[in-house]
Amino acid sequence: MKINRDITSTMYLRMRRIREFENTAMMLFAEGKIPGALHLYTGEEAIAAGVCANLREDDFIVSTHRGHGHIVAKGGELKYMMAELLGKETGYCNGKGGSMHIADVSMGILGANGIVGAGLSISVGAGLSISYHGTDQVCVCFFGDGSSNQGTFHEALNIASIWKLPIIFVCENNGYGASMSQAKHMAIRDIADRGAAYGIPGVVVDGNDVIAVYNTTMGAVSRARSGGGPTLIECKTYRHRGQFEGDPGIYRPAAEVEEWFAKDPLPRFARFLQEKGLLSAQEIEAIDKQVADEISEALIFAEQSPYPAVERIVEDIYADITEEVRVR
Repeated sequence: MKINRDITSTMYLRMRRIREFENTAMMLFAEGKIPGALHLYTGEEAIAAGVCANLREDDFIVSTHRGHGHIVAKGGELKYMMAELLGKETGYCNGKGGSMHIADVSMGILGANGIVGAGLSISVGAGLSISYHGTDQVCVCFFGDGSSNQGTFHEALNIASIWKLPIIFVCENNGYGASMSQAKHMAIRDIADRGAAYGIPGVVVDGNDVIAVYNTTMGAVSRARSGGGPTLIECKTYRHRGQFEGDPGIYRPAAEVEEWFAKDPLPRFARFLQEKGLLSAQEIEAIDKQVADEISEALIFAEQSPYPAVERIVEDIYADITEEVRVR
């Protein structure tokens, strides 16, 4: 990639939005204002930003339980996301989906998913739809290292490779499937090696280097749009928080945590931008201020929004609740 000021500044903006959104969500959860579970994307921002910078608005993404970053990077509205986390009617899912189920089909965001590995199957459906309609859209499927041990992973890669579906499988390998390190739940070092079993390219990239992620994804997207089929990209990264908020993460060695925190993708990219003369310190500070204002406005919007009416509890569901149904 020829380094482009517009693209790099956009990626920094998106990374900063993700970081500040997650910091605010962390605070709200600690205050008891967010119901349910919360899985933060802090530390993995370079992946979502680098991948989604290659996508058009009509392309699709399929997300995970740790999905806020994907949605922000694809262009999701911060105020609707914040409202959803707080269970408010103005949220993306009218306050009834919460953190793990945010979706906006109009933007190609097919939804986050609380079931490990479930998004892989959904991405095959999206890829098949693209193939059927004969467009040059692509679908990005984000998933974690633990998901690559699920049957859905192997089924999805098998079908996608047979039918040459335009899917980019992006494994966000943060080294842990919940509390279990990768070394204990698989015998291989690189999940990208599994692409060979299905005859598709498997690429390993530094997931904390947004430029590397961007460049690698660019090739995979080009391949998919031209009918070359899927690619498996493994992004090596590290989450800064526990598996979920409330998880102390004591299973991670202190030296390992320190080593990875030193590779924090956000200050790393900020230094790169200044060293290359792409953005000045003042310009970076201005972006940070812009994002702080956006988050503040989103929070005010969410806090002032109403909760959904009780009568709406039976809307947006696949099973009708009637008088014949009794809770025992």
